[in-house]
Amino acid sequence: MKSVCWIAGLVLAAGLAAGAARAQDAAKKEPPKPAKSISGEVLEQWNDIGRKIIAIAEDLPEDKYDYKPNPDSRTFVAQLIHASASMYYFTDIAQGKKPRYPDDPKREDLNLKTKEQIVAFVKKCVQDGVDVIKAKGDAGMQEEVNDGGPVKIRIQHLAFGLNEHTGEHYGQMVVYYRINGMVPPESRPKK
Repeated sequence: MKSVCWIAGLVLAAGLAAGAARAQDAAKKEPPKPAKSISGEVLEQWNDIGRKIIAIAEDLPEDKYDYKPNPDSRTFVAQLIHASASMYYFTDIAQGKKPRYPDDPKREDLNLKTKEQIVAFVKKCVQDGVDVIKAKGDAGMQEEVNDGGPVKIRIQHLAFGLNEHTGEHYGQMVVYYRINGMVPPESRPKK
């Protein structure tokens, strides 16, 4: 019995040593990839939150668009429009323009009557940001702009701030889903 345990231990140790050697060899062959460029990082985050709000806009049944958890809250669609329209706070300022929408644009003012129109609006807001980020590139992300505050801000930081803002509203929309007994697209098991 002792010899069986000893042999099993020896086989296990040899297997572990061989696995460690293979891992070291693989690590030697493939050095880590370089960090993404500034515009690449901005674009990756922009696309990630954009994908999430597009998916949630497409997925929620239209009859739930006017849901709000209490009378003082925004409706789901108001959250969606606010988060999407505020993306122009980045794209417009990055292009030297005044933001085209107020802080809380109304569905009626934007003439968005159907779910289809709202989803198209969300997609356009995201795509317009993608286009500006690509056009600006790394050098453009370093440019300083005046966003109305007392200190100028680099375009990359403006983009990161808008990504965070959109993510915060996305989180609120997820709560609206959960309150309605639904699982948002991002939380569903992946196939």
